[in-house]
Amino acid sequence: MKLIRAIAFASFSLLALSAASAQDKFPSKPIKLVVGFPPGGGADVVARLVGTHLGEALGQPFVIENKGGASGFIAGSAVAQSAPDGYTLLLGHVNALAIAPPASSKPPYDALKDFTPIGYIGFAPNVLVVNPKVTPVKTLKELTDLARAKPGELTFASPGVGSANQIAGVMFMNATRINMTHVPYRGSGPAINDLLGGQVSMNFDAMTSVTGYIKEGKMQPLAVTTRERNAQLPDVPTMQELGVKDFDVSIWYTLMGPAGLPKATTALLNDKLNEVLRKPELRDRLLSLGVTSKAMSPEQVTELLRTDIARYATVVKQNHIRMD
Repeated sequence: MKLIRAIAFASFSLLALSAASAQDKFPSKPIKLVVGFPPGGGADVVARLVGTHLGEALGQPFVIENKGGASGFIAGSAVAQSAPDGYTLLLGHVNALAIAPPASSKPPYDALKDFTPIGYIGFAPNVLVVNPKVTPVKTLKELTDLARAKPGELTFASPGVGSANQIAGVMFMNATRINMTHVPYRGSGPAINDLLGGQVSMNFDAMTSVTGYIKEGKMQPLAVTTRERNAQLPDVPTMQELGVKDFDVSIWYTLMGPAGLPKATTALLNDKLNEVLRKPELRDRLLSLGVTSKAMSPEQVTELLRTDIARYATVVKQNHIRMD
């Protein structure tokens, strides 16, 4: 009887050690990185770049899964409901975490309670761009004059209702007292395609999405939406330089996991993320797309969320922006 007990105890101990060993070896399989926007847009580009480098640093590949729609709600919901084991992560986006929730009467998650902040990737300005073949203007003043001459006829695209791009368009209309029509899409990719095709007049989109088209001459940049000019477009003025006061809207990206992610897993992912962001190869590639990378702790990401949720909730309420 004692021998049986001893064998049973030994077996249990081995199982416990095996389980602990498996946990210590995280990650032991590919990690899924969910993106709330379709392939081809700025978020998708950032996810694939960062995912490739993180996969190399962790020894397991990152598999990108695009779940576009509802300003990132679909992707966010999928990650919030996933097991907190570190194998399903979210490319956090200002739209899905700070803007869309206050614009919805029944948001599918609480950005501060249903996720574990892991780290910060970086931020990029939105750029106000037009298709020069369709909207032949070269300055912000020419655009506002055209909008006043054709109230409600000019259209601006965005990746969806409750996006930073829509916020930028609304703030621009309020500041310049013009009237334009908002055309929401399911992500930056489709919005850009229609701008290139002449179906919409303009777009407020992330530099990650439009830099290539600007360099090719297919899009005419009129202004950036951050307080300072961007090094990749040094000749493009800020909205504030052009007289649009207190204008500051940027797209930021974070790495998030579901609530309850183990502290050790969070710490490892944060450490590896900050490590790869220090690599000149990745940092410079992101900069070439207009994304300024920056290391943050999980606690700093939490504070960013609190600040921007409150800031954008005010804009959403004042302008009656609703997703439903």
